[in-house]
Amino acid sequence: MEHLECAGGGPGCGRGRGFGWRGGRGGGMGGGGGEFRVGRMLAQGDLKLIALALIAQQPRHGYDIIKALEERTGGLYAPSPGVVYPTLTYLEEVGHVTSQTEGAKKLYAITAEGRAFLDDNRALAEAVLDRLAAFGARALATQVQEDAAPSSGLPPLVEAALVNLRAAAAKKLADDTEAEAEIVAVLARAASHIRKAGD
Repeated sequence: MEHLECAGGGPGCGRGRGFGWRGGRGGGMGGGGGEFRVGRMLAQGDLKLIALALIAQQPRHGYDIIKALEERTGGLYAPSPGVVYPTLTYLEEVGHVTSQTEGAKKLYAITAEGRAFLDDNRALAEAVLDRLAAFGARALATQVQEDAAPSSGLPPLVEAALVNLRAAAAKKLADDTEAEAEIVAVLARAASHIRKAGD
């Protein structure tokens, strides 16, 4: 897994740390790999706000936050534990979340102070989450195009199924412009099932 730098720095950010990239051929996706670099999309403090927004939806463990972001981006991006857990510690220290120990894990819940802070920054939090979902959708679309190309050597029926999948996703987006995150999650689950079926 290639690791990217965080834009703007912050806890856990630095060379070779922070952002997990699960790219395709050559560790990148189209455009020389630059277009889909998550590190360029996340400014300092974004992960704190994203984590708080996800915890506001329901109490979560650190692992849940990693998986939620991985699902939202179609399995192509997940923050490393070395970034997520210090972020959660920071949120607890400033009083935005509280934690409850469950065995070896901690379950984090938002506080009134954290909810007030999130309400003040709701538009930014939603914009960052939407940006990650769009990143996942674009990267997955690129991967489907590459994999469905004649040079991929896929059987004709598989290529036809991928074309049908792309058409269905395009129609869903045309009917509902806010369905992007849902489509990315469905595609991520499908990819996971296919990988497991081959094991």
